[in-house]
Amino acid sequence: MKYIQGTFLTGYVTVVVEGEKPEVFFQVCMNQGITVWNVEKIDTFHCRGNIRLPDISFIQQIKDDMPYNVTVEQKKGLPFIFKQLLRRKEIIVALIASFVLILCLSNIIWDVKVTGVSTEIEEKINKALKRYDIRPGKWTFSVDPPSVIQQNLVNDIPELLWIGVQKKGTTYIFEGVEKVIVEEEKKSGPRHLVAAKNGVIENIYVSKGRPKVHVNDYVEEGDILVSGDLTETDDKDEEKDRDDQKKNIVAAEGKVMARTWYKMNVTIPFKASYELLTGRREKTYDAKLGNIQFPIWGFSKPNYKDMDIEQEEHSLYFFKWKLPFKIVESTFFEKQYNQVKRTKEEAIEDGIKQAKDELKLHLGPKTKFISEKILHQTIDNGKVKLNLFMVVAEDITRTQSISQGD
Repeated sequence: MKYIQGTFLTGYVTVVVEGEKPEVFFQVCMNQGITVWNVEKIDTFHCRGNIRLPDISFIQQIKDDMPYNVTVEQKKGLPFIFKQLLRRKEIIVALIASFVLILCLSNIIWDVKVTGVSTEIEEKINKALKRYDIRPGKWTFSVDPPSVIQQNLVNDIPELLWIGVQKKGTTYIFEGVEKVIVEEEKKSGPRHLVAAKNGVIENIYVSKGRPKVHVNDYVEEGDILVSGDLTETDDKDEEKDRDDQKKNIVAAEGKVMARTWYKMNVTIPFKASYELLTGRREKTYDAKLGNIQFPIWGFSKPNYKDMDIEQEEHSLYFFKWKLPFKIVESTFFEKQYNQVKRTKEEAIEDGIKQAKDELKLHLGPKTKFISEKILHQTIDNGKVKLNLFMVVAEDITRTQSISQGD
């Protein structure tokens, strides 16, 4: 019967009505829209029936207007069961403790598996995971997201082509793919080494080919530094067999260091400010449900004058189900604003250093600085503007193919 479905959830009571013609009482209840079922007459003056728990207040009003005595014989349904449980505090405590225990166990790493790689690479991955503090017994919400772990492993282990990071319940599974390194011998065609820019030769090292310049020679862009043609070029050799000439053409290899020069313009202020992290930091943990967030560890922010804040959200699981709750980890980094005041000499020194750093970034870390000279300097609006002439030593070689059809 549809009208009594769900009564276990809402609760219902079995009442006994005492009086003359007790069945009339249930008829009046039904006439007023109160659901009544399983009505049975016990004897001439007693009748029993079931009534929904929410309708008890209406039953009380009807009883007051009629000469009947109504007593509750039985109470059934979820509300009464819950009420009984509340009276037994030890059961409530046990249920809460069990839920908290399962919640904790569901958010701890119990196993770490590495598959798809050789034993050597597996050992490297395990060592890297120990550095990341990913191990059994660690809280899952204190571990970086899988995408971050994946990127770190690929960066730290060059032998890995790709690695998948998957979290299944309380287990982290790492499935890797190793790089297949195929060493192919690079075959360079016949070529010269020519000057990529103007310069004065400082040092020459040739492993293949014939040098065409000497130390202290001035060369211009495009001049041949090391020739790939080993044949002597004079008038007597013009009638040499063409096949023999081809055998004497190689891919020139070597390194030619030359003095080159650059003009640099830099501007250095007398006053400058910058941010600096002091190294001090504190963490707090909050529980988050939707847009509601409340602290669970660390109830106040650190009293840093200036700070940066980083936040990470970690999902909580109950067995394999993701809960709507999240743990928000907040890290507070103390920082300081420092101000530097330079003298004119200090500004010039910092300007030269800045020019060297910019030039080294452009030319490469192996660039050697020979000398620098200030061509012009001005002071304007609290800044020193320098026009510098820098002399450096660098490898000026570039390749130029040799056409064998010529």
